[in-house]
Amino acid sequence: MKSKEETPAAAPAMPSLRERYGERYRWLLLLSVMVGTMASIMSSTIVNVAIPDMSHHFTLGQERAQWVSSGFMVSMTVSMLTTPWLLGRFGYRRTYVGTMLILMAGGIAGGLAGQYWLVLLARVAEGLAAGVVQPIPAIIILRAFEPHEQGRASGLFGMGVVLAPAVGPSIGGVLVDLFGWRSIFFMVVPFCLVSLWLAYKFVPTTAPGGVTAERGERLDWGGLSLATVGTLCLLNGLVELRSGTPWQCALLLAGALASLIAFIAWQKRLAADGGAPLMNLGLFGYRQFAMGSIVAFIYGTALFGSTYLLPVYMQVGLHLSASHVGTALLPAGIVLAVTIAWVGRLADRQPTWMLVSTGLALLAISFALMMVLRLDSTIWLLVLFAIIGRVGLGFILPSLNLGSMRPLAKALIAQGASAISFVRMLGGAAGVSLCAIVLEWRLAAHGDSLANAATSPARLAAFDEVFALLAALCAVAILAAWQLREGPPAPARNP
Repeated sequence: MKSKEETPAAAPAMPSLRERYGERYRWLLLLSVMVGTMASIMSSTIVNVAIPDMSHHFTLGQERAQWVSSGFMVSMTVSMLTTPWLLGRFGYRRTYVGTMLILMAGGIAGGLAGQYWLVLLARVAEGLAAGVVQPIPAIIILRAFEPHEQGRASGLFGMGVVLAPAVGPSIGGVLVDLFGWRSIFFMVVPFCLVSLWLAYKFVPTTAPGGVTAERGERLDWGGLSLATVGTLCLLNGLVELRSGTPWQCALLLAGALASLIAFIAWQKRLAADGGAPLMNLGLFGYRQFAMGSIVAFIYGTALFGSTYLLPVYMQVGLHLSASHVGTALLPAGIVLAVTIAWVGRLADRQPTWMLVSTGLALLAISFALMMVLRLDSTIWLLVLFAIIGRVGLGFILPSLNLGSMRPLAKALIAQGASAISFVRMLGGAAGVSLCAIVLEWRLAAHGDSLANAATSPARLAAFDEVFALLAALCAVAILAAWQLREGPPAPARNP
């Protein structure tokens, strides 16, 4: 009996699009999802430039203000697990179009909101949409492209995607200075409109594997609920490390651990009963995928933690304006785009574990170098150190997914893209909270607070200690990256 994936008559949409556009169709498809991913990534990073102004507008403390970023990360992290089910149920096009409409609505609502809780709600909606769309490009690259083209496709896709957050903070910083923090929410709207037009031209209606999207197994609401509870407990537990009582922190972190154990048990039971678990635990029977997931978690912690930390450091530590922050980060973003395109081609010929390890080492060096900056340091040193870190990211981004997921069976690719994205964003959500809380802790230890208008060497010392933490995390991730070396393939297991 043929599997659903092997039924040729089940998917008329994809062949017709290939016939219409020829060999270039797979690149047009990649371009289409790239625009939407650019919008989702821009919405996740650009708001950091406006956090100080938003904090003053709503009279928020640092811990409440950071939830604008971490609230987005929580919703994005959890919704990533739903991508394989949504693609199977609704197909690529309907899933993609739906996420773009929600992302655009969230941007408009956030820009018009008059109260902080409405801004936070809009950010959660944007995060839900961004989470669903983020695993889709990896699925397309590993399915639509031949192995010798996957590195090039990943590099070109990554180059396009990073241009948005590279240019975004520069434009966003100017907008914040000229029109206030609300203006940055509207930046995703034109990207969403373009992505909708491209979706109706190039994105197929079928599900992964070319099969017809149809009603199948119900969404694993039990697993989704446990993942949501666990993520919230983890992040709130990190917050309570600084502001709450020890027993509250211990209770929340224990809740996160209990949710993880319950999630694993639930997934195993559902699979044993013939259901469709939210995450196929058989993925972790592949050594490279398991090690890649560890790298992805630590990498996400360092990447998103620094994405939150750098703009705050530059504005309240070095006293640069929002527009200067964006301008200082622009060269690093451009270098990142060029590096990704170059490394993408290398990933077709060089071992991915070596590329990932090199990138992590450069990222660690960049964080360590930030510790030498002082109030009288030239801004070009800051630009140079940021460029070193972005070169490191350029080595990691196109290589990590390929190195982790190439050994997977094709039927597991959608689940693999969803799972590794979830792990990376779980690390990212924890990283944003971790950096904010450790910063508050070290500021208090040095006798300072971000509520003080003036900066000081003591404030920079607190920031230096957070950068040291991020450098140490990247160094630890290198140990796991070495395990991405290819070995004998492990059989897929379906617990």
